[in-house]
Amino acid sequence: MTGLALIRPDWAAPARVHAVATTRSGGASRAPWASLNLGDHVGDDPAAVLRNRELLRDALELPGDPAWLQQVHGTAVVDAARAGDRAAADASWATSPGIVCAVLTADCLPVLFCNRAGTHVAAAHAGWRGLTAGILESTVAWLAADGVRPDSLLAWLGPAIGPAVYEVGPEVREAFLRVDPAGDSAFRPNRPGHWLLDLYAAARQRLRRAGVTAISGGNFCTLAEPERFFSHRRDGVTGRQATLIWLG
Repeated sequence: MTGLALIRPDWAAPARVHAVATTRSGGASRAPWASLNLGDHVGDDPAAVLRNRELLRDALELPGDPAWLQQVHGTAVVDAARAGDRAAADASWATSPGIVCAVLTADCLPVLFCNRAGTHVAAAHAGWRGLTAGILESTVAWLAADGVRPDSLLAWLGPAIGPAVYEVGPEVREAFLRVDPAGDSAFRPNRPGHWLLDLYAAARQRLRRAGVTAISGGNFCTLAEPERFFSHRRDGVTGRQATLIWLG
């Protein structure tokens, strides 16, 4: 059906919830964006990006074009059905069939949400700035405002830079500790003045504090798998993979 190498979340989502994460394989882009680059803001040939998005849409038989966001490492959450193209936000949600929520990443953490009833879905982009600012809590709060209890949510942590290689400086650790001293548990000392940050552990901590306990995924490392994933930390100029969710 498709030459794209795709990842399906390992979670107990209702049958009408469809979700997938892309890898870098199967597209039309040339190096350094080779080959399934879905980001239109990283210097790639626009025609190649358009072709890659067409390949994705056709391979997944998507009901419509994804609601691509202009991600700004903030806490804005938008209704994907009304957001328009490239809304400035780091998460979107949907309640109607055929509305595709999507985030783009190349080391940052994509997080998918759905509720057990299969009436709501959401996708969030959570790098360290977004985590400390509260993007995951904001997404949960938006869903709660629409009647979805946090304890009814499932969350899946998609491909991000892994805890064995994500070295950060003191400013990152201090930003986490300012928000919550317990956030120190996501850090491990590395060389002097530097720590290894476990984005997955930090996200699980923030989600649990927001009332979400059914959390899966988090077993990837974008930096360590150059044949499989784009990584900004590893390559600098590179493409973006997408993580998408929608209701059927």
